[in-house]
Amino acid sequence: MTGDLNDDLLNEQQDEPQETITRISGMYKDWFLDYASYVILERAVPAIEDGFKPVQRRIMHSMKDLDDGRYNKVANIVGHTMQYHPHGDASIADAMVQIGQKDLLIDTQGNWGNILTGDRAAASRYIEARISKFGLDVVFNPKITEWQASYDGRRKEPVNLPVMFPLLLAQGGEGIAVGLSTKILPHNFIELIDASIKHLKGKRFTLFPDFPTGGIADCSDYNDGLRGGKVRVRAKISQLDKSTLVISEIPFATTTSSLIDSILKANDKGKIKVKKIEDNTAAEVEILVHLPSGLSPDKTIDALYAFTSCESSISPLGCVIEDNKPLFIGVSEMLRRSTDNTVDLLRQELEIKLNEFEEQWHFASLERIFIENRIYRDIEEEETWEGVIGAIDKGLQPHIKHLKRPVNEEDIVRLTEIRIKRISKFDIDKAQQKIDALEDQIAEVKHHLANLIDYAIAYFTRLKKDYGEGRERKTELRAFDDVDATKVVIRNTKLYVNREEGFIGTSLRRDEYVCDCSDIDDIIVFTREGKMMVTKVDTKTFIGKDIIHVAVFKKKDKRTIYNMIYRDGKSGPSYIKRFAVTATTRDREYDLTNGNKQSTVLYFTANPNGEAEVVTILLRQAGSIKKLKWDIDFSDILIKGRVSKGNLVTKYRVKKVELKEKGISTLKPRRIWFDDTVQRLNVDGRGELIGEFRGEDRLLIITQSGNIKTILPELTAHFEDDMIVLEKWIPKKPISAVYFDGEKERYFVKRFLIENENKEETFITEHEKSQLEIVSTDWKPMAEIVFGKERGKDQKENQQINLEEFIAVKGIKAIGNTLTTLKVKQINLLEPLPYESPEEVHADDLDVVDETEVSSENSKNNNSGVNENTSSKPSNSKDDSDISGKDDKGQTTLF
Repeated sequence: MTGDLNDDLLNEQQDEPQETITRISGMYKDWFLDYASYVILERAVPAIEDGFKPVQRRIMHSMKDLDDGRYNKVANIVGHTMQYHPHGDASIADAMVQIGQKDLLIDTQGNWGNILTGDRAAASRYIEARISKFGLDVVFNPKITEWQASYDGRRKEPVNLPVMFPLLLAQGGEGIAVGLSTKILPHNFIELIDASIKHLKGKRFTLFPDFPTGGIADCSDYNDGLRGGKVRVRAKISQLDKSTLVISEIPFATTTSSLIDSILKANDKGKIKVKKIEDNTAAEVEILVHLPSGLSPDKTIDALYAFTSCESSISPLGCVIEDNKPLFIGVSEMLRRSTDNTVDLLRQELEIKLNEFEEQWHFASLERIFIENRIYRDIEEEETWEGVIGAIDKGLQPHIKHLKRPVNEEDIVRLTEIRIKRISKFDIDKAQQKIDALEDQIAEVKHHLANLIDYAIAYFTRLKKDYGEGRERKTELRAFDDVDATKVVIRNTKLYVNREEGFIGTSLRRDEYVCDCSDIDDIIVFTREGKMMVTKVDTKTFIGKDIIHVAVFKKKDKRTIYNMIYRDGKSGPSYIKRFAVTATTRDREYDLTNGNKQSTVLYFTANPNGEAEVVTILLRQAGSIKKLKWDIDFSDILIKGRVSKGNLVTKYRVKKVELKEKGISTLKPRRIWFDDTVQRLNVDGRGELIGEFRGEDRLLIITQSGNIKTILPELTAHFEDDMIVLEKWIPKKPISAVYFDGEKERYFVKRFLIENENKEETFITEHEKSQLEIVSTDWKPMAEIVFGKERGKDQKENQQINLEEFIAVKGIKAIGNTLTTLKVKQINLLEPLPYESPEEVHADDLDVVDETEVSSENSKNNNSGVNENTSSKPSNSKDDSDISGKDDKGQTTLF
């Protein structure tokens, strides 16, 4: 019994279902891969064939289903799209608004939001849409569309729409999938068509982004839209007046709200100073930035670029779906593939048209044969359907040798469906005309197929003609200069120093005030022991006792020259040296003496423009020293590296050093160039050389609108787009101008000098029709008048005029003399007469010392005891780091 019971229990256990163990890692691997594939293919990344993501494709297909030429409620379109799209209405509505805001495929009505301000669209029940004419033209053709079952199998939807245009590049695309993302920037409609035509012609082309928000873009590192590329975009900022800036265009991917927020945040942090901001944006961007009095507009523009969203960087990443796989590809290759795909679709369209025309021609010919030869009478005595078909077939045989294909039963059935009324009204001539017209159409289609590339070029040309109006480039392409944040930051923090104890910082308010600074500045400090250090601005930092000089440090500053006299050791000789500090390692202590203990700095000055003063050396009375006092001129000392030992002053003990005479700069005038590409000044030799400038020299600027001003040649200066003259200003050199007076409707000539160098003035009349014709800054300018032909009179010959002899130099507000009362066609500026300017002094004629020169020539001998020995210590040591800052005015310290 016990054995039988055990057998029964064993059988029951075998009959129960066995458990299957599935490891979580395996489930995760399969499910995650499925999920990732779905997100990549079905949600986030567009297809290269038509440029659509699945939701966008289904929206366009649904709109075509509903299209009757009238507007449809967006809510209705969204509901219809849900028959094809497996996700909710919110995702469909958002995707549809994004398509509509691109103003290409959807004709919108109602409040669809604003890409400039960031305002959202109204609810989908309040706004309407229909397919645009362009969308109907290039997106749909059911005859060449491949179809598939929808997600629930109830309907058919397109696998890809037959888009015959580089739509993906025109609209751009962005998406984040699992493990990858895509960011394809929008490009200009007209430029894409031109590039497609160039590709079809076998020519090279280059594509750069064009953003709907306008702005300025630097695409020098675009890298064809591939990974690793970068596009820098800036707002378009202009100066309305001395205290107001206008932002008229904003960078891509920003809004006026986010831009203003970033400006306010920078203002709160003290990076910039703003008095008030007004947002007047409507159809176009207009943000007024009001500045406090005394603040440079040019510097503020650079600060806006450096510290706010007025400048941003975009990293493109060209990723698309091809054959159900992600493909990383550049925009040039995208356009080539899109264009080739368009050619293939055009070929398919033509082949379908050809087949349709040939079928129409075939049946029209059969119909004519059937009626003209009265074959329909042969079926009167037939009693069966097979007999009717056979009788017609037999009657057609003698007349169908010229047809292009055999007659089948389907053709005969169609003949039997011809109505008696149509047979009775049959016109042989009209029938032949129809056949001839079809033959012409067939020939035309065959010609297009034989010349498919020319047909595609004509197709793109038609698109440009029909839809290109108003789609000109919005974003200006320009190379950017990097903005050095330390040069444009607002210094709203006060720096203090406790010289005796050796502390510097922004919290030492009871101690000596040094200068204003910012929290991103570096500070350079010199001590009486001959030590130097560069450190970051902080609340309180210990440097070393007996500080003799503190200033904001400016990296790569070759024009700030430090003049120093020091005693080597406790009782050693004294040395004199001049040096510049261009770069250091932050928080590292540098010894500027010979390195012996108890060395002391006897005299120290910091000179922003390389000034070299004259000092008096006073010795202590000791022994048989005959001369206790003499002068030393720092201009006799060459500028060397900071580690240089210097020249020997005296081996005797110095009592003190006194300043006798302030010096002038020993540096060469700065050569300044203007780079037209970036519209900025530079000292690096880029662009056109303007001239050599000393501290008091200014730039002359004249604009096409008739404004004139002079400015200091600061490298941060901005220039108007209509600037026509930029040169070094010579105060005694007259400006000659010919302008048209809108009120008197005559041309006037005037010559004038600038009366106020700090004021911008208009030198033509203020009438709205007044305009500047020519302007010259030559000493003896020549002009040519081309007269227009008047009725009843002979054509007057061109006339040359010496403007210097025509009118004397008068005030800038003078109207001038009438040029002529005759009808003028054109006024040309000619080559000026030769003249040697006595006012122009060239820098090459001046005897100056270059700060970069390092010579073994020693300072001059004198009886005062200044030795010619130079330091044996090497002076070619390299600086270690990259420190930025802005220097303060030179300070003088006497001991």
